[in-house]
Amino acid sequence: MSTTETAPALRRGDPGFRRISVGLFFAGFTTFALLYATQPLLPRLVEVFAVSPGTASLSVSATTAGLAVAIIPASALSERWGRRPVMVFSLGAAVLFGLAAAVAPTFALLLVLRALEGVALAGLPAVGMAYLADEIDAGHLGGAMGLYVAGNSVGGFGGRIIVSAINDLVGSWRVALGGIAGVSALCLVVFWLVLPSSRRFTPSPVAARDLVGEVRSHLADPVLRRLFAVGLLLMGTFVCAYNYVAFRLLGPPFSLPDLVVGFVFVLYAVGTVTSTVAGRLSTWLGSRTTVLAACGVAALGALAMLAPVLALVIGGLALLTVGFFAGHAIASAAVGRRAAHGRAVASGLYLFSYYVGSSIGGTLGGVVFGAAGWSATVVFLVALLAATAVVVLGIRAPARP
Repeated sequence: MSTTETAPALRRGDPGFRRISVGLFFAGFTTFALLYATQPLLPRLVEVFAVSPGTASLSVSATTAGLAVAIIPASALSERWGRRPVMVFSLGAAVLFGLAAAVAPTFALLLVLRALEGVALAGLPAVGMAYLADEIDAGHLGGAMGLYVAGNSVGGFGGRIIVSAINDLVGSWRVALGGIAGVSALCLVVFWLVLPSSRRFTPSPVAARDLVGEVRSHLADPVLRRLFAVGLLLMGTFVCAYNYVAFRLLGPPFSLPDLVVGFVFVLYAVGTVTSTVAGRLSTWLGSRTTVLAACGVAALGALAMLAPVLALVIGGLALLTVGFFAGHAIASAAVGRRAAHGRAVASGLYLFSYYVGSSIGGTLGGVVFGAAGWSATVVFLVALLAATAVVVLGIRAPARP
């Protein structure tokens, strides 16, 4: 509604194409590095603040919940104020809240600051994709979008490794959180210097009535509701597994050091390859069958993590990661195909569900882990995947209404 054709869309090799790709890579890195910064620190937070694993996991859940709540309003603000200003402001505010969280004197204040950090980060996921769609030629969008997603992936595991390494070397969760916020500040500077202003987008007011109408229309579609539920359940499974596998590896019989456990998050990188392969498989098997297969692979991986053998735990986590990214890639693509109008709002609703799932799955998984241990947590993971399969089996409509 607010895109203008005053400038041609950028193609690979054009001046500005590389700057946009590099800038959004650093934005993606910063977003996911800050979003899950406390995940590898959960055992340390349990020890320092004398709280349960489930309570400690709120430091992750509060951030993803803040992002979920603010993602659609942030997208609307970018229509009015412009894509680049909203992204720069969001990352700057997130870095400041990240630095403040590192010196929070109480756990309650830490949660408040982490929630505000999530609200600030909401200006990136949907707005970044919209910026790319505005500026890049459709035939060359895949490469730029791929680099943005790669930044998400690298930030996801790179941020966790940096936090784990600092925590292990210095022995301070505060220095670890401050360190990743400092790295993110450097990425913000690069992003600000590199990313050009919008050339093909003119901000304009968005009527609240129109936005609410789009949301209601999408929520009235039973197929979209199921796809949103798939995102919620899969993300809940994924975050729960990564939240509490650290406790499993730090404790007996493995008793691994923090730094070694931190490198487990490198498995997150398989998502970049998995998403592409899943997309190709879905053209042969169909979206529903591919997501069901992904759930089966993830469930097999979860069960393998019951074994008291380190190789099986790591291998099982890898399988669960493969299943998650495959299912998520197919479900998110199906949302775009299903929505006949208001695709940006539909994607925003999917991301909302996705991050709500992160908050709910991570928190409930902590309750289960604290009450009944690792075996019960694996049962919880398999139950979430089984619920996902049930939801997917109910999707029998064509790709678009």
